[in-house]
Amino acid sequence: MTASLWQRRIKRAEELAEEHPYVAEILRFYASLARFQGDLYQQLTVALSSQAGAGPLNDGLDAAVLQELTARFESYLFLVEKRGPQRLAGLGQEVRARGQAFWNELLNSAWTSQGADDVQSILALAFLQPYAMLLRTRSDPSTFSAMPVCPFCRRRPVVGVLRPKSESSARSLVCSFCLNEWEFRRLVCPACGEESDRKLVVYTANSFEYIRIECCETCKTYLKTVDLTKNGLADPIVDELASAPLDLWARERNYAKLHTNILGL
Repeated sequence: MTASLWQRRIKRAEELAEEHPYVAEILRFYASLARFQGDLYQQLTVALSSQAGAGPLNDGLDAAVLQELTARFESYLFLVEKRGPQRLAGLGQEVRARGQAFWNELLNSAWTSQGADDVQSILALAFLQPYAMLLRTRSDPSTFSAMPVCPFCRRRPVVGVLRPKSESSARSLVCSFCLNEWEFRRLVCPACGEESDRKLVVYTANSFEYIRIECCETCKTYLKTVDLTKNGLADPIVDELASAPLDLWARERNYAKLHTNILGL
């Protein structure tokens, strides 16, 4: 994992914040978060250089790893307080006041739980994400899976991606936690497995013509997919955040998001 990946995402977030003022607060906070995550990734790479690769959800956090993480958690909470949207800023202050014993419990619980979507867990998962990515890079997981969950950490995807392939395009899913990307069949719902094209409908909006809202009429879930064949400058993680108005559109039509993003949206 190179520093340039974080820098590209920060740059993209700043560019989109200028283009879309209505999501500028979210994107500027993400840029600050990405800087923190990049630094944390590098720090953990050095501090845990002897740790072997492993699946992150098999057991709770190792005591030595938890100590390294907890030592850096307060600075993360300060960042959330200072730069986060109002809802997260208040939560960051509340969690910070509860002290280290609570932080240990929160981090370990978020690490081992695959389905937690409460705000405290989302806050913890954003902090833990660089460590999950570090383990993934050391484990070399599969880039193809017939399963709709991450081959590495078994979490659900947060966004889809269409990439050029031969004369058409291939669909990938990006993990909501470790950000692993794996190729997945295009005409199948990653929530319920529906394969009928009559049940799998796609919507787009003029403001984000390169982002598809892929909806399933069987289970009423949706996943946003970034089409890199239409916009090669897009970053799936950042552009998914920037297209928050599409989430509102989908929810108003009674579709549920397959998995929330790093900011709980």
